[in-house]
Amino acid sequence: MRYTFLLFVLLLSCTESVSTAPFNSVKIEAIYTDSLSIRAIELMGNSLAFAANKGTFGTVDLASGKVRANVEKYHTSVPAFRAVAHTSTDFFMLSIESPALLYKTGDKGRMELVYKEEGEGVFYDAMTFLNDKDGIAIGDSVDGCLSIIITSDGGKSWSKLPCSQLPEGIEGEGAFAASNTNIKTIGNSIWIATTAGRILFSSDKGKTWKAYQTPIQNTEPTEGIYSIDFYDENLGFAIGGDYTNPDSSKANKAITKDGGKTWNLIADGKAPGYKSCVQFVPASNGKGLVAVGFTGISYSSDMGASWKELSKESFYTLRFQNDSVAYAAGKNRISKLTFK
Repeated sequence: MRYTFLLFVLLLSCTESVSTAPFNSVKIEAIYTDSLSIRAIELMGNSLAFAANKGTFGTVDLASGKVRANVEKYHTSVPAFRAVAHTSTDFFMLSIESPALLYKTGDKGRMELVYKEEGEGVFYDAMTFLNDKDGIAIGDSVDGCLSIIITSDGGKSWSKLPCSQLPEGIEGEGAFAASNTNIKTIGNSIWIATTAGRILFSSDKGKTWKAYQTPIQNTEPTEGIYSIDFYDENLGFAIGGDYTNPDSSKANKAITKDGGKTWNLIADGKAPGYKSCVQFVPASNGKGLVAVGFTGISYSSDMGASWKELSKESFYTLRFQNDSVAYAAGKNRISKLTFK
């Protein structure tokens, strides 16, 4: 009995320590090409959904490679979409400038407009769902605070949070509509990254909020946090920089180990510089990170302490399907990335 117990403990400890081997290379295969700027993708089972500029949206069947694309028009205009999300039953896409238009899968085979916002300064950046009922989208500041809209009925209706419910705003604060990755949710918790280098945090699906300042540099309008990801409720990573000065790596990467309350710079002054999206590698015990941007693909195997460039190919956004396969989108294409 004693030996059985020891064997069980040994097997358990081995299982807990298993993680993905470090990446040394990446194989890139285009699965969809078109003259589009694609900054928002979403994995939905065996399909990848996307939305882009020129009113274009669609899906790619990951097994067959079949692409279904369509164009959504609003009267005579074609929206530019930079945010997408999904539940188990519906797909959502959100355009950027006034009028900001939020569509969901309709009952009659067409996309249904479920939220519209017009006005000076209206500009939406990112969207996600916590579960099949609760969703959130964020935009730049209007009337003194960030624009945050929420739904609690699966996306059928959306309401905008009043400034009185949010942390005091900073003049000009917004979010970058670069990759649809400046919102992260785990359970009931929501983290939002802003151009002012702040993290807005809610532990109750957006009912109450706190703001935490990070050391990410944000002195210029083109600087700030472009992307965040959390491996669990404690370990998170933020990346940014300045797309007009992409080689600068000063104060553009930070890590938190207490759920976003405090952040510390990491690999400060070391590559990579500007990146528009960062994602933790699944099953890496929080050690693996991949960051993409128009400057290429970079990888860290030690929580961001050191990085190596795997490719110079340009992408705006990335989503992992498993611990070695991801899908990335950017200018004119969506590609499958196989890490080895």
